[in-house]
Amino acid sequence: MASSMSSAGKAAARNVQGSRMLELLARAGYAVSGVLHLVVGVLAVQVATGSASSEEASQTGALAAIAETPGGTALLWFAVVAFAALGIWQLTVALSGSLETSDRLKAAGKAVLYVALGVVTVQVVTGSSGGSGQEESFTAKLMQNPGGVLLVGAIGVGIVAGGVYHVVKGWRKKFLEDLRGGTGGKVGAAVVHLGRVGYIAKGVALGVLGALFVVAAVQNDPEQAGGLDAAFATVAAQPFGVVLLVAIGLGFAAYGLYSFARARYARM
Repeated sequence: MASSMSSAGKAAARNVQGSRMLELLARAGYAVSGVLHLVVGVLAVQVATGSASSEEASQTGALAAIAETPGGTALLWFAVVAFAALGIWQLTVALSGSLETSDRLKAAGKAVLYVALGVVTVQVVTGSSGGSGQEESFTAKLMQNPGGVLLVGAIGVGIVAGGVYHVVKGWRKKFLEDLRGGTGGKVGAAVVHLGRVGYIAKGVALGVLGALFVVAAVQNDPEQAGGLDAAFATVAAQPFGVVLLVAIGLGFAAYGLYSFARARYARM
């Protein structure tokens, strides 16, 4: 019975992957992610130069900035659809059974991430987003439960591991395996450089973000945790932090430009 259900799930996943419309919308999801990273990168540089507050330099802040531009609300509603499509596509990859277990788990994790981005986008469009304060409230509630402190610490370690993964993937140019043409150079030297810089910069930011969760767990203080805005503020407060934050911001922008190429060349 279980085998029959598994086979049915794989068949359904293959049928969904055969949808040209879903593929196009999923590729649009990568492009929308590119816009989001570009805006986050610009906001990070503005925080470093003092022309924006650190609270603005987050995914929620970037989405809010997009919403304030002409046509921004319509773009964000399209982003909701694109993120949902990309999440569904990653879910079909996880269920297809044609990959190694580790790759299927990564696809499942990406599906959750893109669906979560879609939910956050809806919250921004409808005005129900709580920003970084909402993240701190969630962390506080989590830490009040039995084992919650350990769970927050584990989440932090997981985010740090994700940051290391991004840095290694960027440094070793493993991201080229996600693109048609692989490491054959067909996507062009510029895309390689953008992807390498972007992955490393994003990995550094994730590392700082994860470290904040670990500190929150060690000190049993949920206010130490936060989103990208808190990570950027922490970087800016360090010696030479302004220079480092500008570099990270430019790296996020590079990742955004790489995402546009990924929308065109991604293996689907």
